[in-house]
Formats: sequence, structure tokens, C-alpha cells
Amino acid sequence: MVKFPLGGLRILSGLWLACTLRVAAADAAPAVPIPDGPDLLKTLRSGHPRLLATAEDFDRLKSRAATDPILKGWHERLRARAQEILKSEPSKYEIPDGLRLLSVSRRVLDRVYVLGLLWRLEGGGRYLDRVARELDAAAAFADWNPRHFLDTAEMTHAFAIAYDWLYDGLTEEQRGRWRGAILEKGLKLGVGCHRGTEKFGGWTRSRHNWNQVCNGGIGMGALAVADVEPGLAGEFLSPALRSLQLAMREYGPDGAWAEGPGYWNYATSYNGVILAALQTALGTDFGLSGIAGFAEAGLFPVYATGPTGRTFNYADGGDGAIRAPVLWWLARRFERPAYGRYQLPLAAPHAQDLLWYDPSLADTSGAAEELPLDRHFRRAEMVCLRSAWNDRNAVFLGFKAGDNKANHSNLDLGTFVLDALGVRWLVDLGADNYNLPAYFGGQRWTYYRLRAEGHNTLVINPTGAPDQDPKAAAVIGRFVSRPERSFAVADLTAAYARQAGSVKRGIELRQRRQVLVQDEIESAQPAEVWWFAHTAARVALADGDRGALLTADGKRLRVQLIEPEEARFAVLDARPLPSSPQPEGQNANRGVQKLAVHLPAVRRTRVAVQFTPLTEADPTAPTPVIRPLAEW
Repeated sequence: MVKFPLGGLRILSGLWLACTLRVAAADAAPAVPIPDGPDLLKTLRSGHPRLLATAEDFDRLKSRAATDPILKGWHERLRARAQEILKSEPSKYEIPDGLRLLSVSRRVLDRVYVLGLLWRLEGGGRYLDRVARELDAAAAFADWNPRHFLDTAEMTHAFAIAYDWLYDGLTEEQRGRWRGAILEKGLKLGVGCHRGTEKFGGWTRSRHNWNQVCNGGIGMGALAVADVEPGLAGEFLSPALRSLQLAMREYGPDGAWAEGPGYWNYATSYNGVILAALQTALGTDFGLSGIAGFAEAGLFPVYATGPTGRTFNYADGGDGAIRAPVLWWLARRFERPAYGRYQLPLAAPHAQDLLWYDPSLADTSGAAEELPLDRHFRRAEMVCLRSAWNDRNAVFLGFKAGDNKANHSNLDLGTFVLDALGVRWLVDLGADNYNLPAYFGGQRWTYYRLRAEGHNTLVINPTGAPDQDPKAAAVIGRFVSRPERSFAVADLTAAYARQAGSVKRGIELRQRRQVLVQDEIESAQPAEVWWFAHTAARVALADGDRGALLTADGKRLRVQLIEPEEARFAVLDARPLPSSPQPEGQNANRGVQKLAVHLPAVRRTRVAVQFTPLTEADPTAPTPVIRPLAEW
């Protein structure tokens, strides 16, 4: 692994044209050639298991789990989880929200992985019998809800693992029943999606998580039954692996994911599973793991996670830690120990943690000093700046430009989060309830959490209409990383083109301690401008409302409004402006307020706000000299 000196210089800059060329180059990259069905399966490993692990792999894991303290501890935790499953009833066909069977599919999948791995390691009829009860119940479902095809794909994944891992312990009748369920309720429908004969196959042409989950989940089923149904398996896998490349190119060039960290986890977990299964079942992934940017994918959760353990959860996502066993596989495949070090303290564990864990990729001595403190993720157009690794009190900034058209995107161009002193001071509220009316349709931009006013960014000339252009995209036009000063500047004009002639935002980390957020706005006509920053901390205004003191967990953050001179802070509830839509049922955002600056009529203005974590050793900080963003 290439090592970078701590605090080393890294300067990257770009303009719209440069970003356009980068994206075009990624989209124009030659497709990885995939053989047609019969040739694709010619190296299929005979017998079972062959998905993610072979019998020899399980034997080695059994020996390692007896001596390696980490594996031994994880094994015991899986045993405890299994005791709960053994006492539970098999899953039932339930669609509680009227659309998704997904929670059922995921429950079955979780149970299969836990009990299936324990059966491979320990044997015993109780694990096998309990999986059989679970799958016999799900095999009897009328369908696996193909109208929401993720449900079908995840259930097919569950059946594939159970059929493959438990094959030696099953009767011929059980094998036939489970294989029949894979074929009739999963694989044949997947083939129809690629043929275009099924109405729910739009995911085959998508560039987001549905592509990887659906191709990956059904692909696992195809590999499981490929020796018995080679024609059908090959007919799915060939177009599936060609389709998968559409989504995989979205990782380029730096490994980021436009749908945010949460959906990075979902997409990448399935992407890794199908590539790993191709390797164990066929001996090759046909070069798919070599697609530009995929080797860097593990860096995204590493950087997007702040020192408090909370992620920069832009788009529809929560800010919880990213637990992703696929990081072990990525670490092994690309020899990137930073990925393993990230996953080690977070492992739940999952069966995949045990399968892919490698102690040589988990050594925490010296830890993350190999990585630069700052990183610009191009294409997703997100920047992370921090004062240190492995320090819960470090300063951390996540800042994004990006594309409002991205799947699961919010109107959040220009938003940021801030950690310091072990506290997340400025928060992203995350997703609202997916079952709100037309949440993914015509009412999406009426919900506060999805609008610009629900993020730490600007609102200009607010009305009931979307408060950023839903079709707008923006890039980080300049990114500089030096030991004493790091910053990023984004041109947000496209997001506000109907309201202003030019809108730019810069975010700076000075001396690895102070944070400056600077906006420059120009408009031909007087414009009403709002600046917002959401916080769960207590807020007390000071200095004639030119300052604010945020307090949380006994820690303090000082906020100074440096420019414009006439502006003042106000503290508002995290709720829509009076001119905004007021739909019923959306999250009330209790416990969160927002620090606001309101400029009622400006043609040209600069808003500069400084954030300083306060410590007993150094409670004060100098006010910076404000320079135009063009001079940064």
C-alpha cells in the first residue's frame, strides 16, 4: 500500500470542464468483456459449497477460529445470536407498508448467514433444521414481491447461501424444493428483466444500488444452481455482469458513491458479494474488480466517518457507523489494510466478517497515519477535512457539491457537517419516512428534510417551489490540502440559477482547528438570502447576536458572524419557512434547532462565519482576514 506522509501536501483544482471530462472519460471507459452463457460457466467448480467459500475454506476457518482471539470472540457472538433465532418462529409473508417485503427478505438472509456458518463450523442438526423451517416457509410464499425487486433479489441471495452451504446436509427433496424456489421466484424473473419481458426490470439499466443488489442477489442464485440449470444461469449472468458495469463505473475515479455512505454500504456489499462468489465458483470475476475507482471504494466510509463515529450522511441516509464486512474482502483483494482497520472495531459481527477477516489487514499499531488527512472525492464531489486520525476530539468537516439528480439525493448542494471535541455540532437530519406520500415522486421536494432549507446551506428567494434546482449539479472547483490550511470551494450557481447570477461557497480548516464558511452571492435584483446551520446543541446568542455559543456534553463551540457587518444571528426551529410547503406527517425534528442569518434584500454580499472549538488551554482564537474566494 502506498504510504503518504502525515499532513503531506496535496493540491487539486478543477473547473466544470475538467469535471465533465472526468465523468465522460469514466462513462466512455471500454466495457469489460463478458463471455456468453455457455463459455461463462465453463470453469464452474463442481459440488458445493462454492459461494464465497469452499469446503477447504470453511475447514481453515474452523481451525483459525479455535486459536485467533478475534475470530473466537466473533464465533461466540454468532452462537449467542443463533440462540435467539432458534427460539423464533419462521418468517411470514408480510408487507407492512403496502409495498415492501424487504424486511422479511433481510430477516431470512440474516438468519441463513448466522445458522449456515455455524453449521459449517460446528455441524449439528439444530442449525440445519432451523434453516430448513425458515426456507420451507419462504419457499411456500406466493412470490417474493417482484414489484419491489430488491425484495426478490435479497430473498434469492438467502436461498442461494442456504442451498450452497447446507447442500451436504439436505435431502434430495429439500434441495429440489429450494432450487425450485430459486428458479421460479427469483432466477426466471431476473432473466425476464434482462430480456425486457418483465415490467419491473428498470434496475438493469440503472447506475445506483438497485443494479448491484438485483444483479448480485439473483446472480448468487444463478451460481448456486448453475450445475443443474446451466442454460438459465448463464442466460442471467452474462447480461447481469454487463449491466453491473454501469453501476461500478460510478465509483470512479476515487471510490465515492453519489447516494451517500449508507447506500454505499448497500450497493458495495452486494457488489463485493457477487464478485467474491464469481471468484470462488468460477475462479474469476472476468476483470470486473479492475474497473477504475473500485479499488478505492473502501476509502469512502473511512473518510466519510467523523471522529465521533457518525458519518457525513448526505442524501437519504442516517449517520450511524458503516458496518461493512465487504471491507475485509476489499482489503484482501486490493491489499488495503486501512479498510480492515476501519471495519475491525465495528464488526457486528456478520458471517462475512469471519470469512474474510485477515489479521494482517487489521493491525491498528500506527493506524491511519498512512492516509492523508483530507480528501476530495471527485464525481460525487464531496470533501472531507480533519485535524487528526484516531482522536475523538479532532475537528472534522464533511462538505459536498454533487448532483441533485443522483438517486436518493436531497437538495443539499453546499451542505456540510462539523465535528469537534467529540461532538457533532452541525448535523444532517437524514432521510424522512419513505412511506410519506410520493416521497420518491411528485411531492419529494415538499418535505423539509429533503429541501435546501433542511440542510446546512443557503436558501435564496424562498417560495413553495424547490429551493434548489432539482436538476442542478456542482463541482468542487478548488481543493487544497496543506498542514496549516485546507479548503475547498464549490460553485453552486447552478443550484440557484433562477434566484441569483453567482453563488459560491468555500469551507476552510485553518491550523487544523478553526473552521471558516464563506459564501459569495451576486444577484441582478435584490434577493432574500437565508443561511442555515442545524444543531442539536444548546444555542445561546452573544455579542449583540453577532456571535453564538453552542454547548453539548460539557463542550463548547464558538460561532462568529464576521461578515456582513449588518447581519445578525437568529435561532429557529428546524421546520419549514412560512413560504414553504407544510405537508403533514413529516418528521418534526424535535431536539434540533438551526442557527440562521437572514439578509432580506441584497444584490451582492459575502457571508463569513467562523467556528472555533473552545478548550481550557486556548479558549480564544483570532478573527481571520476575509479574502475573496478567488484569492483563496
